[in-house]
Amino acid sequence: MSKSGANSRAGNRLSEEADTRIERLEAITDADLENLCDATNEAIIDGEGFGWRTPPSRHVLETFWRGVLMVPERTLFVARLDGVIVGSIQLVRPPNNNQAGAFAASVATFFIAPWARGHGLARGLLNESIEVARKQGFRVLDLDVRGDRSAAITLFEGAGFQRWGEKPEYAMVKRAYVHGYYYSLTLNGQQKTSKT
Repeated sequence: MSKSGANSRAGNRLSEEADTRIERLEAITDADLENLCDATNEAIIDGEGFGWRTPPSRHVLETFWRGVLMVPERTLFVARLDGVIVGSIQLVRPPNNNQAGAFAASVATFFIAPWARGHGLARGLLNESIEVARKQGFRVLDLDVRGDRSAAITLFEGAGFQRWGEKPEYAMVKRAYVHGYYYSLTLNGQQKTSKT
């Protein structure tokens, strides 16, 4: 779906109930890949580029997402709004050679396309990754985030993540450094999920 098509769909949803879903993606159809790449492009333009400052070519994005599905240590969850993929989060397990760090997983590529925000999908993705990490026996879930992503920070802190570090030169945006934060969540069997 093109950005303009996505935006017009968002406008049509103002008066109707949106169908939202969080699911694990194990294989990808051409339509899902197109939607995921479109959502990624829109998130990058909005500053949620998980490293990218400008959208890469479609080929690079398609290769990236197909590659994610091939890595055994990564589980990709997607958010759907009215059947269209609008965001993602990856649960990343440590590689087998990291026995000392095998107790901790992390999350990556966490975003929702700008036009699809406000439906609880980010909270749903985060909660799903927390629950799956807990079920897989991890004791800690780690993440990092740019300091200017206030909505994400509020979501993480609302889910119980504790900030343990800051890096003043975390990322460079528009030729200026942006600070970043590091967070961890202890997964001790309690069913704490985000309420914000």
